[in-house]
Amino acid sequence: METIKSYVQQNKDRFISELIEFLKIPSVSADAAYNQDILNVANAVKVSLEKAGCDFVEICETPGNPIVYGEKTIDKNLPTVLVYGHYDVQPADPIELWTSPPFEPIIKKTDIHPEGAIFARGSCDDKGQVYMHIKALEYMVQSDTLPCNVKFMIEGEEEIGSKSLSWFVERNQEKLKNDVILISDTGMISNQQPSITTGLRGLSYVEVEVTGPNRDLHSGLYGGAVANPINVLAKMIASLHDENNQVTIPGFYNKVQDLSLEERAEMAKAPFNLDDYKKALALNDVYGEKGYLTNERNSIRPTLDVNGIWGGYTGEGAKTVIASQAFAKISMRLVPNQDWEEITELFTKNFISIAPAGVAVKVKAHHGGQGYVTPTDSIGYKAANKAYTETFGVPAIPVRSGGSIPIVALFEKELKSKTILMGFGLDSDAIHSPNEHFGVFNYLKGIETIPLFYKYFVELSK
Repeated sequence: METIKSYVQQNKDRFISELIEFLKIPSVSADAAYNQDILNVANAVKVSLEKAGCDFVEICETPGNPIVYGEKTIDKNLPTVLVYGHYDVQPADPIELWTSPPFEPIIKKTDIHPEGAIFARGSCDDKGQVYMHIKALEYMVQSDTLPCNVKFMIEGEEEIGSKSLSWFVERNQEKLKNDVILISDTGMISNQQPSITTGLRGLSYVEVEVTGPNRDLHSGLYGGAVANPINVLAKMIASLHDENNQVTIPGFYNKVQDLSLEERAEMAKAPFNLDDYKKALALNDVYGEKGYLTNERNSIRPTLDVNGIWGGYTGEGAKTVIASQAFAKISMRLVPNQDWEEITELFTKNFISIAPAGVAVKVKAHHGGQGYVTPTDSIGYKAANKAYTETFGVPAIPVRSGGSIPIVALFEKELKSKTILMGFGLDSDAIHSPNEHFGVFNYLKGIETIPLFYKYFVELSK
């Protein structure tokens, strides 16, 4: 019987060329100008699943972007793995910072990826990682080694909050019934040291608006006599952190569960070099909440960050004006037990309360999601660890991620299933940034590893 490793090597060029074609479709969900591309990429997913061997594939309409559902049933008495991923991508802006066009994929060698990396928007997040699962299914079908049933649910709104996903899941619980959910939308420590993400932070995303006078004013005639919304907004934002870089919103930390020293020591086993970290980001020093290490600040602690701020004149030259309004977008990464809707309410109440006289404040909630922790003693985790150990030669390390995948908590609530996060990207892959890329090694290693998860999950489930 042909092994997965030899199958991947024999089909390497085809796997890469197929992914490149997939990445050429600019499936940006945040911009309505790409609506046709969204439909095109959903159809591309459907065709790929059919060619890989699914018995049934359909494009399901939702209130928003369509969800592609596919399945391959071996025996209804066997376990079922539900694969989730997303085909939508972040906007490519700022375009001028890309070294090659974001939707014209190109393979370039890097220090970290000597075998080459595919540079394109969505290459790692998440189209490249979705395609690993499709090719893994192809191998298992072609080699007659698929040991259980598999279902696919590939959506198109992850980058804008997965608004239609809960609608779909609630209405299709029987169709989506499974024994474990498998997701590759995360990363691993390095190409030598795999890791399994066991925790995700939740998210609350808001937009704030500060309004002063009813129109822009001459800064000479009115300066000092009326509240400047930009000055006010800057002060309000600055007041959201104290001298220890803790968030000052009353009640923000009420439900935060502190990890034990033993748990923090286990986390510290993950390889991490602070000097390399600073060098990679061109930093003189790190920054964050007092009393915690860098890898704790960005994973097990909640945060508040301004993602964008604007108002007034920003064009060339000078315009002496007091703007009528100022705006900011703010995200809060939350840890398990922090409810994102409650945190959004606490933020809104606090932000309005700290506004000085002379301005009006509005807070608009965009989207959010709950945090999640998966147990390391589950069958799914053990199966993933055995799969990584076989292909990488070393066991995976459990890590907490600083990112958010709000749908994971939704899946547990609605489908009563645990999620296993088998990511193959690296922190250096520049997801959400210019020059996003995904290593050829990582892509092919993912295809090689995923079938082993199925094998060990079924074996351990007996």
